[in-house]
Amino acid sequence: MILLYALGAVLLPLLAFAVNCCLPGRGNKLSGWVSAGAILLSCILSILVFAGTWNKHTIHLQQNWFAVGFTRIYAGVLLNNLSALMLVLVSVIALPVHIYSTAYMKNDERYKRYFTWLSFFCFSMLALVVTDNLLLFYVFWELVGFSSYLLIGFWFTKEKAIQANKKAFIMNRIGDVGLLIAILVIFAQYRTFDILQLFGEGGFVSQSMIKFGFWIGPTRALPVVWQHVVFVGILLAVAAKSAQFPLHTWLPDAMEGPTSISAFIHAATMVAAGVFLLGRVYLVFTPDELDILAAIGCYTAFMAATIALTQNDLKRILAYSTISQLGYMIMAMGIGAYSSSIFHLVTHAFFKCLLFLVAGIVIHQMEHIKEDNNLDIDPQNILNMGGLRKKLPFTFIAAIIGSLALIGLPLTSGYLSKDGILIQAFDWSDGKSFAYKLIPIGAVLTTWLTAFYVVRMMVKVFFGDLKLQKAHQHINVHISDGGWQYKLPLVILAIACLFPLFSPNPLIYEQAWLFNGLTPAIHLERVDIYHTIIPALVNVLSLFVMYAGYAIYVKRKNHIFPQSGFLYDLSYKQWYFDEIYNGFIVKLVLLASNILAWFDRNIIDGIINLLPKITLLIAKLSAWFDHYIIDGIIHLLTRAVESIGNFVRKFQGGKIQYYLFSMLVIILALFILKTLI
Repeated sequence: MILLYALGAVLLPLLAFAVNCCLPGRGNKLSGWVSAGAILLSCILSILVFAGTWNKHTIHLQQNWFAVGFTRIYAGVLLNNLSALMLVLVSVIALPVHIYSTAYMKNDERYKRYFTWLSFFCFSMLALVVTDNLLLFYVFWELVGFSSYLLIGFWFTKEKAIQANKKAFIMNRIGDVGLLIAILVIFAQYRTFDILQLFGEGGFVSQSMIKFGFWIGPTRALPVVWQHVVFVGILLAVAAKSAQFPLHTWLPDAMEGPTSISAFIHAATMVAAGVFLLGRVYLVFTPDELDILAAIGCYTAFMAATIALTQNDLKRILAYSTISQLGYMIMAMGIGAYSSSIFHLVTHAFFKCLLFLVAGIVIHQMEHIKEDNNLDIDPQNILNMGGLRKKLPFTFIAAIIGSLALIGLPLTSGYLSKDGILIQAFDWSDGKSFAYKLIPIGAVLTTWLTAFYVVRMMVKVFFGDLKLQKAHQHINVHISDGGWQYKLPLVILAIACLFPLFSPNPLIYEQAWLFNGLTPAIHLERVDIYHTIIPALVNVLSLFVMYAGYAIYVKRKNHIFPQSGFLYDLSYKQWYFDEIYNGFIVKLVLLASNILAWFDRNIIDGIINLLPKITLLIAKLSAWFDHYIIDGIIHLLTRAVESIGNFVRKFQGGKIQYYLFSMLVIILALFILKTLI
């Protein structure tokens, strides 16, 4: 029954997709409730699967898919703690997003298309987390990327949306090529795509070793360079999907899609897929490769947090926050904190989805002010906001809960998951060189930066006075929190941002059921000072940072920090990554493309165009040879035969005396020849 529930949970969104495709009209409101009903049933089935799978035996069912020669490829469903957790997470996050979207998108002329694609998006992600086969995993990995491409560019009449979805699509193709190469190398080494056989307990990967320059598996050995190729391929895939350095720049631009889609992408689908991939193939990495993961994750977390400090677009602040939090997860995988990484993936899904839905309400209401008063403003710019806590009190409370969870203060779920990562990072670096200690130090600094930019965002949006009213004193402001379709999702997500859902103890992450249900690479007990001093130091200083941010942006009228200079420009211009990519990589690609185009146009096309001329010349030479040589010889022979015939004909005149004379001449000639010879 568990397998049937899992299949039902996966296929119901696909059914909703098919039904919506058949509904008439572009704005058919029934499509929203078809999709919402399907995901509600999928959510219920996912919870049943979770209850029947968590901390129980792994469920694995597969069927023969196809054969190539003597190699049989199987496909099926794999349900263990990780896949069951992700199945319920995706469906539970998708449910409030669907409910919210029925109100958020109600006036959009392409309402049906939105829910059709959203259902397909859900199906792709749900299938990704339960498939047992690397080939099918890759198929659904691509479908997740394709679905996000459609939804990021949903408003395809906007040039920015088109550019954003193309950027996301192209950068993710880089990662997809890496993943495909990694899968092919894994198959070449182990002759199977089965995830359980490869990465399960006692699987082929756990039986492998690197020795004497070879990657030695149970049945064969390859040069060790191929193991490094697998690592690089998976790293590229993770960096692209989960927006990590150096393939992170697509995610902030992806905010051009509907805010509800941003919530879904940032919480439990697109960006979560990269961390989930790491969880699936974790055993394939060597200790040195895990160190590289930790360094990349830490750098990305810190870099993204510094960028969020100066951004004024509400959704872009949250986008860089997502990149930063994903950096924590990748770093946690690198330091061996497997359980904490997945734990943070789950808690982050709830508070980040909550904050994006809050942002959607705020932006929606700012658009109302813009339209009602015919203003030319950017409704996403926080410099136009302020004082909204009085006009949107329900949304404000939800934003406070989500922000506290993002900062990671006690009594929130974010505290539990981030606490585990920070403590284990210091334990991991203990006894190692200073270079390794930079990783936990960077993680702690990132936590304080997070506290500052979150407070800045909240103050700019909800505190003080509405900036628009100061600039336009006679405008009418009639806004509200919205109906139940807005409020219910916020309530669900806000409850999930608090500690009781995960642990009876709000201060000790080891008591969280989720943490203990996942098999960690390193399980640490509270036996050293790090378990006490790190949470205390981080959270006390976070409170000071929060108060400093509040004091700076509420009590001071002037900027305490300079709004120019190298550091400000470095942050505001997003560390110049887009400029570097456009100035060097894009120009290099365009230069190479122009060179290839010139080579194609002048060399390849020149050769191709020369071939007909050569053929025509040969044809003309052949025609001349045929006309003057072949035909000449034939005409010569004809004339020779004709001349001989005419000559011989003279001897056939019919007169006896000529015949006798001819015979006499011939006899005399023969006689003379005989005499001479």
